[in-house]
Amino acid sequence: MNNKIVLMSIASDLKRIALGLHRGSQTTVDRFTQEVLKRKLEIDNSTLEPYIYKWIQKLDSAVSNSDDALMLSTIFQNYSQYKL
Repeated sequence: MNNKIVLMSIASDLKRIALGLHRGSQTTVDRFTQEVLKRKLEIDNSTLEPYIYKWIQKLDSAVSNSDDALMLSTIFQNYSQYKL
């Protein structure tokens, strides 16, 4: 699949995770965490900048912290809009 679409989907799901963590909605967090981890496997790492690849590797731990999830959401959104 196209990396731009996958990264935009991950960015949206991370934003939903951050909101779910902030609101205390664990069912929302669990659902979108599954989506993020599933989409992570669809990324073609060979076409990405090295710093984005490093952030993708940190997705597993970022889904449990609202600040990290929101930060990565913004990073992936900006990268996919302006670099891909």
